[in-house]
Amino acid sequence: MTSKQYAFFVSITAALGGFLFGFDTAVISGAERDIQEVWKLSDWIHGLAIASALYGTVIGALFGGIPADRIGRKKSLLWIGLFYFISALGSGLAWDVESFTFFRFLGGLGVGASSVVAPMYISEIAPAKNRGQLVALYQFNIVFGIVVAYISNYLIGTAGLPEDWRWMLAVEGIPALLYSVMIFRIPESPRWLIAKFNDQVKAREILTRTDPDGVDEAIRLAIEEEKSMKQKAGFGALFNSRFFSSTMLAVMIAFFNQVSGINAIIYFAPRIFEMAGISTENALISTIGIGIVNLVATFFGLYLIDRLGRKKLMYIGSFGYILFLGLMAFNFLGPGIPAFWLPVFVFGFIASHAVGQGAVIWVFISEMFPNELRASGQSLGSFTHWILAALIANVFPFFANSYGPGYIFAFFCGMMVLQLLWVKFKMPETKGRSLEEIQKDLHKNHA
Repeated sequence: MTSKQYAFFVSITAALGGFLFGFDTAVISGAERDIQEVWKLSDWIHGLAIASALYGTVIGALFGGIPADRIGRKKSLLWIGLFYFISALGSGLAWDVESFTFFRFLGGLGVGASSVVAPMYISEIAPAKNRGQLVALYQFNIVFGIVVAYISNYLIGTAGLPEDWRWMLAVEGIPALLYSVMIFRIPESPRWLIAKFNDQVKAREILTRTDPDGVDEAIRLAIEEEKSMKQKAGFGALFNSRFFSSTMLAVMIAFFNQVSGINAIIYFAPRIFEMAGISTENALISTIGIGIVNLVATFFGLYLIDRLGRKKLMYIGSFGYILFLGLMAFNFLGPGIPAFWLPVFVFGFIASHAVGQGAVIWVFISEMFPNELRASGQSLGSFTHWILAALIANVFPFFANSYGPGYIFAFFCGMMVLQLLWVKFKMPETKGRSLEEIQKDLHKNHA
């Protein structure tokens, strides 16, 4: 196959971890109400059980960079697939809320580590000219996994199976096992080989297959970057003056991603629709609509990210967030708006996310750090993303039931105004530049 085809094959294989990420994240929306009923859980305990995967994700994100640095990106991806597999089967067979929480937590470890390792791996193996599109395949697979989870939930939920929620959760084991097998067919990250072993021969062999036009420049710059690192960088180096700007950029994009409310809506979409007076069956159908809109809009994000650049997509997404979150808040708080408008506003919100933050976040974080620090930096960015996702998912049922979702959406809308200002004044453009060139620009004052 051609170098372009091979780079795509390797990238899509690694990005399939995003499919499992998306499936695991969304599948719970069809099962969460039955789980609360089966074990008679209070809102707080229910929120904790549902958010257990996200707390696992926090731990997986925080520590996922350690195995990625020590045993390599490829082996880490393999272990991630196995974690998904065990979690899916265990969650489907759970005998009480404690065992359910444990297995969901285990799956969360896979999600968190995947959000660190997969985008980082793709960014390190992809040509600069289409790195954004290839890394964004990870986000596309997240969205595809969400769509498949919603459709799977609908088919299983309307099939009349006893304890159908168990089937909803267990079916993830099939793609998890296939993913684990496919990882054996991809190479190790060439930039990790240089950073870890100075193995320029193997790195050149891999890059010759994925980026033949840029292989010489990529290796030269990677070697220069290694020499410029005065000492082996650890997690603490993220906070020294040389790299602090990179660290804050990664942290802030992750922060704004979650205070948009995206995961609250994905996790609790059926409940939100029902609170607006939409029937249970129509609520499940509407969640499928969310997935389809997300998928179509993500195609646009993939198409545009290396054409318009990261920053312009963030502008588009920010304006869309503000508009549709404002309308969603008004739908609950304002007088006389028919319930059928809510799915329309939610679809607009989802499209804004898919074209903007959804397409950009994992690409942008993976571009912010030098090779020696990329695993640690990706971990910190992912950790910020997931600790906020966990907290928001944990408290959302309580605040939604106590105060109604309108005030929550108004809060998210206000946060997106702040994101717009951050994009305007702080976010750099990284389109079409090698990872090493981006580093030179970010850290030129600390050369």
